[in-house]
Amino acid sequence: MTDAPEVGPGALVARWGPRVRALTGGHPTVVDGVFALALLLIGTPHLIKDPPGHVLLGWVLQVALLIPLAWRRCAPFTAFAVVAALAFVQWLGGVLLPTGDLAVLIALYSVAAHSTLRRLLVAAGVVELGVAMATDQWVPRVHLWKAFVLLSGMTTAAAVIGLNMRTRRAYLASLEDRAARLEKERDQQAQIAAAEERARIARDVHDIVTHSLSVMVALTDGAAYTLPTAPERAADAVSKASEIGRQAIAEMQRVLEVLRQDEPAARLRRPQPGLSQLDALLTEVRTAGLPVEFVVAGRPPAMASGAELTIYRLVQEALTNVRKHTPPGTTARVRIEYAPEQVDVDVTDDGRPVAAVPAGRRRAGHGIAGMRERVAVYGGRLTAGPLPDGGWRVHARFEPSQLEVTR
Repeated sequence: MTDAPEVGPGALVARWGPRVRALTGGHPTVVDGVFALALLLIGTPHLIKDPPGHVLLGWVLQVALLIPLAWRRCAPFTAFAVVAALAFVQWLGGVLLPTGDLAVLIALYSVAAHSTLRRLLVAAGVVELGVAMATDQWVPRVHLWKAFVLLSGMTTAAAVIGLNMRTRRAYLASLEDRAARLEKERDQQAQIAAAEERARIARDVHDIVTHSLSVMVALTDGAAYTLPTAPERAADAVSKASEIGRQAIAEMQRVLEVLRQDEPAARLRRPQPGLSQLDALLTEVRTAGLPVEFVVAGRPPAMASGAELTIYRLVQEALTNVRKHTPPGTTARVRIEYAPEQVDVDVTDDGRPVAAVPAGRRRAGHGIAGMRERVAVYGGRLTAGPLPDGGWRVHARFEPSQLEVTR
């Protein structure tokens, strides 16, 4: 045997309320008007039981008390003022309307939820005065204080619930604002990261192109000079230049593959150059005709791959500058010193003094700026300048903790 469905007014409102809100489009005035109409229907049985002389006045007052509730969210304090004035008329007429009393509490709740605290205090004071007047008129003396406390508690509950609703809305609004700001900051961080990545790619391309082309030019020039007298050496130089060119193309493809969004794993196909590739780099430079001495002091710490790449590019760019800006016969020296307190990378050459080179020709371009940016990423400092006895020095100093894998 199934239970009989509940058909009371409250059940009807709970069942049909969401559908009514969907039909009205969720507009506050329309929704609150439908809510006021539902309260009027709920209070209809009470009016029918009243004496004939009070029915007409009761209908008029009840309709008048509930109509302002349609604007309880758009103009909460005005709606409360109208309801309070009509409740005073009800008290003067001696008509007891439970629905009208409920309208006063709803209007007070609306002031607490949608208006200022000062207006809430005024509205609560007015309701308390009305509670005192109503209990004095309609409640027997023996139950006067009990009724006053009960109605005052209902007044306080309506105000507190309204304040809680306002606080909850403010909290949700702050969460939405915070989410919007976080989303905006996330987009900004993504743009910054993209700009940094573009700058990194530009530095890598610059290092690859300048180094590889300078070595290839030196090898092909040497091949052209030695071709009439030593064709075997010329062929070896051309073969080496071809190999370096292919390596440069492969490395540039690897660097530029990071821009392909549809191949996220492409950047993992080939490892980034690091400290283990320094010997191969120096071999290329020596083959191109620049004698290089390589000295390592101390034991290298466990570095991140990016830190190793930074040192590699630093040495590569410094030696490329030596090839580009020094006369034949210049020798270079690369020294990397690992100490507990610091890591030093030093690249020097013994080229002719700066005064012997035309102004603006020595170490021109963006190579030093790119090296300085790379070093700064890992908290290092870079200095570059002429030596007192001629030549040039590029020196970078890092803190070992800045180069560790955990960075």
